[in-house]
Amino acid sequence: MSGDRFRRTRLGALAGVVALTVCLPVATAPGALARRAAVQDTRSPTPTPSPKPSASIGKGEGTLQVLTYQGHVEYGGATASADWLSPFEKLTGCRVSRLDRVHSGEEMAEKVRSASYDVISASPDLAGRLIADGAVRPLDTTLLRSYKDIPRRLRELPATRDASGKVYGVPYLWGTNQVIREPGAPDGPDAVYRTEQSAVRDTPLSIADAALALRRTRPELGVKDPYQLTPAQLDAAVGLLAEHDGPRRVYWTSTLEVIQAFSTGEAHVAQALPYHLDLFERAGRTVEREKGPVTGWADAWMVGTGATSPNCAYKWLNWVGSADTQHSAAAWTGLAPANVKACDGEVRRLCDAYHARDDRELGHVLFATRPTKDCGGSGGECTDYTEWEKRWKDLVK
Repeated sequence: MSGDRFRRTRLGALAGVVALTVCLPVATAPGALARRAAVQDTRSPTPTPSPKPSASIGKGEGTLQVLTYQGHVEYGGATASADWLSPFEKLTGCRVSRLDRVHSGEEMAEKVRSASYDVISASPDLAGRLIADGAVRPLDTTLLRSYKDIPRRLRELPATRDASGKVYGVPYLWGTNQVIREPGAPDGPDAVYRTEQSAVRDTPLSIADAALALRRTRPELGVKDPYQLTPAQLDAAVGLLAEHDGPRRVYWTSTLEVIQAFSTGEAHVAQALPYHLDLFERAGRTVEREKGPVTGWADAWMVGTGATSPNCAYKWLNWVGSADTQHSAAAWTGLAPANVKACDGEVRRLCDAYHARDDRELGHVLFATRPTKDCGGSGGECTDYTEWEKRWKDLVK
């Protein structure tokens, strides 16, 4: 890690964080998203290929290979109360022989290149590529018991379908990016980029948030879809990000880092989640939300084209799509569950923060898709995701 990168992610003493979070319920603490190490658990050899699932999901093949994000699937390693893998194995007889967990889309893409998985929890940037490359198979949603409990807005996201409308992904956990700030900090749609003392989510897709700010501050650029940018629009968005970039800016990958940055005074404005705003409000800390349109993303479960356990894969989709499992996952990560029936108990407040059950609010969220040269199929000349990745790496060194 370079010295500059170390200074970017150095978050100081944690005393302020402890004081902030001590009064909060354990279920809504940042949990596993703060645990950055990827986990691989390989317990048995790859099984031989089996037939495709029947109209009524046949007998499980016995094993399952899973690729997901850190914190999205817990097996009791962090705490015995966070385990929604063991009950799945007991219920279905499908043993998870391989569980790989990563904390970035780049790491996940590398895993997909080097190994074969039955099920993958893909972010929008990777999902679009998997569909285009034929690396995942279309899904029979009639086999998915809780699919109808997902709002139509999420079910119909372009990142989960191909151009013909075939479904390839089932939404799991999702979030929105919003700008929060302390009183007296810069305001406006571009507030997070007008100071070094800010926190920005560490993903190339954050370029879209800068483009969305430019849509309001520089309408002459003609930004329509913040995820489909011409070369000139991409230059402008990256330029806005770089204008006040410096060693004091925090590029975050875990929810805890935002809390730390605000608590230690390293950041006064941040690209954050509704979870963060709700947490600060409950802790009695005054934090304001910048009004205006927001971007968002939804991670979706997909079945690999080379899946050797397709029946177990469908059983897994039913398990992670259930209200009980999504309730546990949402409480653990601070993200919103796709299944609205999970919005009860301690997760009710979280769902309210994300407006998870408000179809009108969901309709206003600009959910992420993979940037493509053909502008998402609408025609024209845009920049693809590989260019976004390159520009992001040049910025966040």
